[in-house]
Amino acid sequence: MKEQNIPHVFLNKSENPPSAVPPSTPPQSPPLNEADVTNNIKEFGQLSTPGKDVQSCIHCLTIIGQVEGHMSLPPQNKTTKYEHLIPQIVGICEDPKIKGVLIILNTVGGDVEAGLALAELIASINKPTVSLVLGGAHSIGIPISVSSDYSFITQTASMTIHPVRMNGTVIGVSQAFEFFDQMQERIIEFVESHSKISSDRFRELMLATGKLAMDVGTVLVGQQAVEEKIIDEVGGLKAAMDKLHELIGNDEQKEVGNQI
Repeated sequence: MKEQNIPHVFLNKSENPPSAVPPSTPPQSPPLNEADVTNNIKEFGQLSTPGKDVQSCIHCLTIIGQVEGHMSLPPQNKTTKYEHLIPQIVGICEDPKIKGVLIILNTVGGDVEAGLALAELIASINKPTVSLVLGGAHSIGIPISVSSDYSFITQTASMTIHPVRMNGTVIGVSQAFEFFDQMQERIIEFVESHSKISSDRFRELMLATGKLAMDVGTVLVGQQAVEEKIIDEVGGLKAAMDKLHELIGNDEQKEVGNQI
């Protein structure tokens, strides 16, 4: 009797053919342990960290101490390194789980170009942003504080407005003054475009005499910053969080409306 080749019949639909390779699952990064989470908060001040089971929809961006720019500051200085914040901000824009950003400031200022770079990045984030000034946001911290969609300052926090300064060798020529003036105008224009204060009034506060001992400028505390129309409102963390959730809700409603 001639043998016949009888094809194999798969009775179970879930059964794979012998030659089939089971589908591969994409590799998943292991969750961060407690030490990694603590180090992330210590080094970068991050609230939401990748790999956590529960992730907040709000990212906390902290700007404290001095804004460190192209030159490294002494190790005893508390600093915010702008090269750490730039990739964070890019990641915030790309992460769909993050719905809003809370920027908390307690800074004495620092590198002008680095501070303006951070301010421009925060202003161009594609998600709702709210800033909160705690303690102080002095010098170049002012453009950063007004770069968000809405800004808060606590009752006891202060802001020092003063002209641009430079360390190191300065050549005594007219071009040096023009360079300082040009840099100041960049700051004034940014603050004017992201707050309700006029450029003339901000320049007047910057060049005021008699307000600071052996210096030129103005110190604004809490409500004064709101009265000068630099900051939107006096409030603390609860007020800032409530406002951010409100902006997130408005943003989500706009997305639903666009889809309809």
